[in-house]
Amino acid sequence: MIKFKGKQRVIISNVSPEIDKGQFPAKAAVNEPITVTADIFSDGHDEISASLYIRRVNQRRWTEFPMHFVSNDHWNIRLVPDEIGLYEFRIEGWVDHYRTWKNGLIKKKGAGQDIAIELQIGAQLMLDAQRAIKHPDLPGWYARLADPDQQDAAYELAISEEAAAVMYTYRLSDEITAYPKTLRIEVERKKAAFSTWYELFPRSTAAEGVEHGTFNDVIPLLPRIAKMGFDVLYFPPIHPIGEKNRKGKNNSLTATESDPGSPWAIGNRLGGHKAIHSQLGNLRDFKKLLKAANKQGIEIAMDIAYQCAPDHPYVKEHPQWFKWRPDGTVQYAENPPKRYEDILPFNFETDDWENLWVELKSVIDYWIDAGVSIFRIDNPHTKAFRFWEWMIAEVRREHPEVLFLAEAFTRPRVMERLAKAGFNQSYTYFTWRNTRKELEEYITELTKTEMRYYFRPNFWPNTPDILPPHLTQSGENAHIMRLILAATMSSNYGIYGPVFEFGINQPHGAKEEYIDNEKYEIKHWDWRVTTRIGEIIRRVNHIRRENPALQSTWNIELAESSNDQIICYAKKDKESGNLLIIAVNLDVFNVQGGHVRIPFERMKLSSLRQFRVRDLLSGESYQWHNEWNYVELNPYRMPAHIFKVELL
Repeated sequence: MIKFKGKQRVIISNVSPEIDKGQFPAKAAVNEPITVTADIFSDGHDEISASLYIRRVNQRRWTEFPMHFVSNDHWNIRLVPDEIGLYEFRIEGWVDHYRTWKNGLIKKKGAGQDIAIELQIGAQLMLDAQRAIKHPDLPGWYARLADPDQQDAAYELAISEEAAAVMYTYRLSDEITAYPKTLRIEVERKKAAFSTWYELFPRSTAAEGVEHGTFNDVIPLLPRIAKMGFDVLYFPPIHPIGEKNRKGKNNSLTATESDPGSPWAIGNRLGGHKAIHSQLGNLRDFKKLLKAANKQGIEIAMDIAYQCAPDHPYVKEHPQWFKWRPDGTVQYAENPPKRYEDILPFNFETDDWENLWVELKSVIDYWIDAGVSIFRIDNPHTKAFRFWEWMIAEVRREHPEVLFLAEAFTRPRVMERLAKAGFNQSYTYFTWRNTRKELEEYITELTKTEMRYYFRPNFWPNTPDILPPHLTQSGENAHIMRLILAATMSSNYGIYGPVFEFGINQPHGAKEEYIDNEKYEIKHWDWRVTTRIGEIIRRVNHIRRENPALQSTWNIELAESSNDQIICYAKKDKESGNLLIIAVNLDVFNVQGGHVRIPFERMKLSSLRQFRVRDLLSGESYQWHNEWNYVELNPYRMPAHIFKVELL
């Protein structure tokens, strides 16, 4: 017996997005368009049709959306989801006999041929459809096409959009080809796609002369942070800090009594991951801070570091969750030649892994109950992938509004796998991409390949761990240039705040990290000080809020440039028509100029020949003509243009 279904003539292949053969869902955000594509074709010359069906996971009813033929057997459908949640979709295709007949009818009529028999064929198609779909208009339409005395009226009905819409729903089940996989899309809230992060240590927010800052000291800073345009305030861990093997200043192995230790060495006799450092305040103070931040339009992002100080309660209560060496000592975290004696990693190969997983998830659950909905996960690449898949899915099943940022600077495939496992945003290699070629290749990889559907980048020019050489060597100009690149290339970006806006850039010897690192000591910042860097941060963030084109990463189109020191790109918001052109001088010491060619064709602006561009940074306007135009940038004045295109 032949196993093929011989009447299924349509082929469906190369469906996108299909992440790892459907193992993982693609990502989208509320009101963020996502385009599903496929190659759909058949033998012969008959017309074919295809539809995408979509529904929330675990719901019964599917919603059908007709797909659109593009060219060369390529089809697509643009979806704009309006609610968060996990969705599934499937694709079906079939030979569309009505469309095939209709197109032939139009050609024969146009050639002056007799169409009487053709109308009889169409009438039979409508009769067959009536038996299948029971539409109230079909009996009357059948009668009109079957009546030889109403040929003109029958023809007008046959080619009408109304008849086409009804007949689109008629198809024989044994002729339908269904793509064999049901795929998924996870729709996240808007902040997954557009967010602006500021990192500070709450213990460094006290006034000069006070040893340790508190949550209450952070509250007066919130209006300042909001005015600068940040909507996420990220704290390093806020838990009790280990006392055993505590690190001293500049990561010294010897700590004095006054050294506060690293917040990432979590836990001591007073508690662990569900406790708050007593000098910061208590849970009531923390909830008060969350409420005050929300009034300013800011969410608090909490750091979750799944690791323990040697005196964390877990070590005594659950020794099986850690590795023990032959001499009876516990295995510290190591990355030879580095050793982290103040940190113990969990053993994800423990026989008690199920209880470990449940307990680690309970940490997230605890802080969600306290009011946190954004978590930055420290070093997720050193924990089991399967754990992240399980934990994030479980959390988001009950709390789909919760977002996870993966802090993983590691091998590309590892970072990609974490994103597939469920992380909503990811740190990137942006910090080390400096030349025009490096930046263009990287942003192309992120936005024009399959990564666009699962890896949502968050660009950071610096972190407490990372002071890249260009910030060290090039001072204020480099800070401004890197800020503008991060904020305009990616719709999600962040800075380790105080040191960045104050331009602090002294490295620790030859290391790519700050001297007198705030990870190991308390700072006292003068929050009243204003800097040029800080003012430009405020201006850039205001531009991001006011221009929808900068609220997506995926819409970037690179422009040609005659000077490799000038990188230029455009962004357009399809819904509003908002169009920006950004040009950045990558040379922070010298004036650079060159001609740039705006990618009009890719932005569907081929008819645009004369227009005005207004620099949103300086306020200056220029008249531009055609595709090629000249830009010149002085890094000491402003290393970039953010042009808004204003049609004449």
